[in-house]
Amino acid sequence: MNTYDLNLILNPNLSAEQVQIEKEYIETTVKNAGAELSNLDDLGNRRLAYQVGKDREGYYLMYTIKAGGNPESDIASTLRLRDHVRRVLVVKDRPEWKTKKA
Repeated sequence: MNTYDLNLILNPNLSAEQVQIEKEYIETTVKNAGAELSNLDDLGNRRLAYQVGKDREGYYLMYTIKAGGNPESDIASTLRLRDHVRRVLVVKDRPEWKTKKA
C-alpha cells in the first residue's frame, strides 16, 4: 500500500453540521475503496489563489491515506460528484520530497 495526500476544497458557506456530514461521507468513501485514513488536517476557510465558481474562499481538508491500486479513479471520481466539493487532488507521497538538500 502506498501513501497518498487527498486534498479537498469544500464550499466555504457550509455550516458546522454540513462540514461534519461531508467529512463522514469522505471517510466512508475512502474506506469503501479499500484505503485507510492516517491523518486529517482541517484547515478551515482559506482564501483561494483564484476564484472557483463565485467563491474567493474554500474550506480546506487535507487527508493522508494509505491505498493500493489507483485512488484517483476510485476515491477522487466519487468525491467529485458531491455538490459541496469544489476541488479534489490526490498526490502520491514521495519521501525524497521531504528531505532537505544541503
